[in-house]
Amino acid sequence: MVTTAATVSTGSGPGRSPAELLRRLRARSVADPVTHVERVPSRPGVPVPWPEWATPELRAAFEGRGVVAPWRHQAEAASLAYDGQHVVVATGTASGKSLAYQLPALATLLADPRATVLYLAPTKALAADQFRAVAGLELAGVRPACYDGDTPRAEREWIRRHSRFVLTNPDMLHHGILPGHAHWSGFLRRLTYVIVDECHTYRGVFGSHVAHVLRRLRRQCARFRATPTFVLASATSGDPATAAGRLTGLPVAAVTEDTSPRGGVTFALWEPPLLPATADDAAQDLTPTRRSALRETADLLADTVAEGVRTLAFVRSRRGAEVVASTARRALDEAVPGLGARVAAYRAGYLREERRELERALLDGDLLGLASTNALELGVDLVGLDAVLICGYPGTRASLWQQAGRAGRSGGEALAVLVARDDPLDTYLVHHPEALFGAPVEATVLDPANPYVLAPQLACAAAEAPLTADDLELFGDGAKEAVDALVAAEALRQRPTGWYWRHRERPEVDLRGEGGAPVCVVESATGRLLGTVDGGSSHFLVHPGAVYLHQGVSYVVDQLDLADGCALVHTEEPDWSTHARDVTSLSVVSVRSSVDAGPVRLFLGEVDVTSQVVSYQRRRLSSGEVIDTRPLDLPARELRTVAVWFTVTPEALTGAGVEPADVPGGLHAAEHAAIGLLPLVATCDRWDIGGLSTALHADTGAPTVFVYDGHPGGAGFAERAYGTAAAWLRATRDAIVECGCETGCPSCVQSPKCGNGNNPLSRADAVRILDVVLANLPDGTQE
Repeated sequence: MVTTAATVSTGSGPGRSPAELLRRLRARSVADPVTHVERVPSRPGVPVPWPEWATPELRAAFEGRGVVAPWRHQAEAASLAYDGQHVVVATGTASGKSLAYQLPALATLLADPRATVLYLAPTKALAADQFRAVAGLELAGVRPACYDGDTPRAEREWIRRHSRFVLTNPDMLHHGILPGHAHWSGFLRRLTYVIVDECHTYRGVFGSHVAHVLRRLRRQCARFRATPTFVLASATSGDPATAAGRLTGLPVAAVTEDTSPRGGVTFALWEPPLLPATADDAAQDLTPTRRSALRETADLLADTVAEGVRTLAFVRSRRGAEVVASTARRALDEAVPGLGARVAAYRAGYLREERRELERALLDGDLLGLASTNALELGVDLVGLDAVLICGYPGTRASLWQQAGRAGRSGGEALAVLVARDDPLDTYLVHHPEALFGAPVEATVLDPANPYVLAPQLACAAAEAPLTADDLELFGDGAKEAVDALVAAEALRQRPTGWYWRHRERPEVDLRGEGGAPVCVVESATGRLLGTVDGGSSHFLVHPGAVYLHQGVSYVVDQLDLADGCALVHTEEPDWSTHARDVTSLSVVSVRSSVDAGPVRLFLGEVDVTSQVVSYQRRRLSSGEVIDTRPLDLPARELRTVAVWFTVTPEALTGAGVEPADVPGGLHAAEHAAIGLLPLVATCDRWDIGGLSTALHADTGAPTVFVYDGHPGGAGFAERAYGTAAAWLRATRDAIVECGCETGCPSCVQSPKCGNGNNPLSRADAVRILDVVLANLPDGTQE
């Protein structure tokens, strides 16, 4: 931890090797926090000649930007696309995927003065970065332009009429371009390429929605007799051709061999140390707790900045990013007054001007450290970073490597550190490095046939133009059933020529499944807009009394008006944090599939989940002590989704030594650990899923553990868990057994999102219950 000015480097940090920097960081801890160091070796590149169809003008433009020749994978993907083959290039971070799609797209624009290109990115920052790259080539007649929610209305008409390379995002395509297809007819009629960047991010419900937005785009293009070629770019992922085909509804070829050069990466797994036990802990026989990952990451960020090392710290939550940045700033200012100003936070919800200024400051070197949510996992080309800190496993190996790859992007050596949270999955991973470094990255999971996605997307398509029988084939399995349901609900009217949207207003469809429109956070005294939070998180983040952080400044929420989508706040520096608590009930709607394993049964099916935020705790910042619990009066939320669940007979539990009084605690602990370990086998984050356990469920008549997708209609995670149940539950059992605690802790069975305050929990009985399940569950449930 930075404590004196003597620890601050004069700027020689970037010249120090990653191994030496790691040694210095480790030396500042009393006990060595590093559980494993993986050395990812450097790799030379494999350049090839420019494709013959790349004109001298285009080659000169790229050579002027320092690209002397393409790497082999770039040329291969570009040539496939130029020949009209839909293609996905799935290679590592900083492998030059952008050249693979820029080359054929720009060559076509230069050869055909009427052709147009549409570029889609999951974030505005990434689209803005690509705009800078294309505009920097200074090619005559290309006229690139960003078209998103930040685009001034005065510019939008010019873009529709004149831009030939439009950069946008799926949300704007869904809300703006497709509903206004008549105004875009000239652009769509000449559309030659559709570029889908970072397509591995389109997973779950969001990915399923985007899959249908792309089908709607194809439908409108077909009306103008245009058949654009799709070029997709993805981080390294499992089976990218299948995922890209499911996303676009087209046959897609995959280019997966990365032939770009790569600097070496020193990758450390870092487990924060246990806090010293106090006399009170000993008296109460309490298990020692670990130092928080947020505090550990903040200290590491301060240390690297003090060493002159340009560092990006990824933090999983908006609040966490603010905490890490403000803590690091304080530590640096105590060492050298003013040095803290070279650290900032970055997250979604900031105003556009704030985000662009932070991006510029990091690129220019005005900032040495940035604590960011995954908003910077994609986007700005952060050349020159020396180190990346990852506060908590980001949920998938694909995201882990994407974040780690943000360092060393100029080809130099880099340091990446995964700081484990006190969480079952993180603890498992830092002690099982083979699960990270020896395993392939996950396949992208999405389900376009999800009826909760398909029906509203068909409604949007019908509002754009009447649906026909041919359209139903385009939208795939379940489309006819979804249309029939829309007709029965009087949303569509059937005529001999097709199905027509019946209402004047367009359907309201949220692509990202975030639970409604964003809630604006407004300072009461001034009326100043501080930022936004998504509707689905508002009950947890900006309930009355919640502490809200923005660029290191604390605010307390006075009022949450859900009808107007506004939270009023005032400035305050309380010495506590707030943590919302909710209650959940669940009922089984239907069973899709089941496995009968004697005393154990495994199910996959639809469930109805009702949840309500009912109170919040205030916890003292210094110690985590609970000050009090205050009630809240917020509406309940209902969710129909897909769940996986297992039951165990009471007789089997008794035979395993689980007393009836201990069954609730054992099931509850097993549920928490199973939720925590599910991201090991499914492309999800623990915050994408929920769970419930009970010693006697009304619908199953037995002790039951449910794990469900946290999105309407499901997101594919429960299906994945059902198909790999043996592997998933075995890893869950191992994580509990191998934890060093006595009775259960956040590293094994406690959950940060438990609405019951992690009570009751029985670690030992969770192991006994899982032993019964694994002893009876057939290995056929494991892929």
